[in-house]
Amino acid sequence: MALPPLIADFVLHFGEMGSRWGINRTVGQIYALIYLSEKPINADEICEALGFSRSNVSMGLKELDSWGLVRMRHLPGDRRDHFAAPDDIWEIVRTLAEQRRRREIEPTLTMLRAAVLENPASTEEKFAQGRMREMHTLIELLMSWYEDIQKMETERLVNLLKMGARVYKLYEMKDKLFVVKGGKKQKENDNG
Repeated sequence: MALPPLIADFVLHFGEMGSRWGINRTVGQIYALIYLSEKPINADEICEALGFSRSNVSMGLKELDSWGLVRMRHLPGDRRDHFAAPDDIWEIVRTLAEQRRRREIEPTLTMLRAAVLENPASTEEKFAQGRMREMHTLIELLMSWYEDIQKMETERLVNLLKMGARVYKLYEMKDKLFVVKGGKKQKENDNG
């Protein structure tokens, strides 16, 4: 089965991008094909469309399943497993973000937590530990923000993203309205 050019281009591009994101190019292409499929597709259809061996497709499907990016479907009158991507793009993005957090960020945080608790043996280690502490603090702050975003309803998240730089302008306006004088916040026009 030859893929239409628009789909073929996307599948190839997604495979290349997948390899940059840390997933196998084959897995990326399999996912792109499943994502663009109007109906659930089976492993044989994937093999035929992409020209991959059955074993490569099976391993790719297992990896995608372990990430929670595909769902197995059974169709009436067909004993084969069919695969579909979640319909909600935001669910896919949240799943990817959570998997990346578990696989990449958590191990780094664990290492940094242990490193900042060590007693430095030299000034060189003390300096390095300070830098690791800064990194740990930043990652913890980002993870706190990430957890808030993960809990946010999709509609609110979309609205927040659409606000973009206007959120920062609101923050700047707050700074213009209030200045710190003598340790207390007061209105800028206040003479007291």
